[in-house]
Amino acid sequence: MVTDRPEPATPSQQMDLSSSAVERDMPREECGVFGVWAPGEEVAKLTFYGLYALQHRGQEAAGIAVGDGSQVLVYKDLGLVSQVFNEQTLAALRGHVAVGHARYSTTGGGTWENAQPTFRTTGTGSGLALGHNGNLVNTAELLDRAIAEDVYSANASAPANGCDRATSDSDLVTALLAARAADKGLEQAAIELFPTVRGAFSMVFCDEHTLYAVRDPQGVRPLVLGRLERGWVVASETAALDIVGASFVREVEPGELLAIDGDGLRSQHFASPKPKGCVFEYVYLARPDTTIAGRSVHGARVEIGRRLAKEHPVEADLVIPVPESGTPAAIGYAQASGIPYGQGLVKNSYVGRTFIQPSQTIRQLGIRLKLNPLREVIRGKRLVVVDDSIVRGNTQRALVRMLREAGAIEVHVRIASPPVKWPCFYGIDFASRAELIANGLDLDGVRRSIGADSLGHVSLDGLVAATEQPRSRLCAACFDGEYPIPLPDDARIGKYLLEGLNKAERGIAGPAEPVLPTGYGAEDALQRP
Repeated sequence: MVTDRPEPATPSQQMDLSSSAVERDMPREECGVFGVWAPGEEVAKLTFYGLYALQHRGQEAAGIAVGDGSQVLVYKDLGLVSQVFNEQTLAALRGHVAVGHARYSTTGGGTWENAQPTFRTTGTGSGLALGHNGNLVNTAELLDRAIAEDVYSANASAPANGCDRATSDSDLVTALLAARAADKGLEQAAIELFPTVRGAFSMVFCDEHTLYAVRDPQGVRPLVLGRLERGWVVASETAALDIVGASFVREVEPGELLAIDGDGLRSQHFASPKPKGCVFEYVYLARPDTTIAGRSVHGARVEIGRRLAKEHPVEADLVIPVPESGTPAAIGYAQASGIPYGQGLVKNSYVGRTFIQPSQTIRQLGIRLKLNPLREVIRGKRLVVVDDSIVRGNTQRALVRMLREAGAIEVHVRIASPPVKWPCFYGIDFASRAELIANGLDLDGVRRSIGADSLGHVSLDGLVAATEQPRSRLCAACFDGEYPIPLPDDARIGKYLLEGLNKAERGIAGPAEPVLPTGYGAEDALQRP
């Protein structure tokens, strides 16, 4: 069951500092998922710490579901993991199996209904809770199927299976799984359903007894398996295994379904693996202390910096990172170039989601809310400033201006990824294609726009080489527009797709697939190469 829903936050309460132009310039993470099966352990607390380690992947909402053999209890809310849970709530979540989720919305808005884990009951009365990292591309098709099978009411305002109507692809999958599990059992239902689900999905789900983990055939989003002394853990990143004291066993394979219960661990493949791991995990998304496909993310980022220095050398006095995501690449750039490395920017580590709406005066401070220059370090210096990516260009523009005001005589910007020219449909909420600065300007145009003395991006070949993965096993669609999972031809796609379809079902005027300026949408799918 789901705990009583709190009063919804007002729009002003849901506002955060990231609503400023500078903050919205950053690529948004997707989600973090965590699951544990460990009789005799405090699984809710293990999940809390696992989610805490994955907080960087999603800051909108957090939730934990626990099964104790007789029921599934879910607690979720808007906010950071540390804001949603305390000792009292965790103590009430007792059981031997749990799944947890830290959310950034990629399909469906950031409402309480869309917080995860999602929950459904099957026809036999069992509970099902599910957390999803990724994004599906056949959401509209799944909705059509759910309505045809009477899993969802055609009246979008009606509650669905005892819960308020959510508007996420994850909720659709949960509903379809629950409907099939009544007759076939959850494990068989999953094996039959997931071959029909297209897109990026690394999911953890559970009923009262069993933990499940599933990964799409391309393995776009990471998912790993770990071993506890008295149980098992699955998580989005190996860093989360480290935090809870689990030893890394292996990655969940693309196209694989794992089931873990009192009978042990079972593995089935519902599709042949076609690996296409997200290369942007190495650039920005994953923690530097995580390992992906055997490669240290920190090591990959340092190597990206080394290659960046060789591809775009410059005479300068100091290499500084944009903390924290630019730090490893800046170290590599300094090593390869021979230019001293230094800390020229101080980051306020406590700027994150807040429920206090910033005033216009505070909003105008922009990047200074997060970064402040060390004037005595950068004054009179020719700087190489290393950052992970450029999306809209707002952050770099404000940063270059701030550094010049602090006394830098030259500012050379180096970026540890190729130009981002295409939106992601697989779980990263980039800007729409029209807003991506590299889509409308050439390299020199971007340089002039941000006010830098020079600008250089690492090449895609250099980035791929730093990951030590074959190019054929990586998705780089945001850089080259080559989408490994086909997108629908009818443009029924987009972050707010289901909100629009729900309006259409209720006869409310407006487009069925709304495209908002801060997210990808149907027009991006139609413009793909």
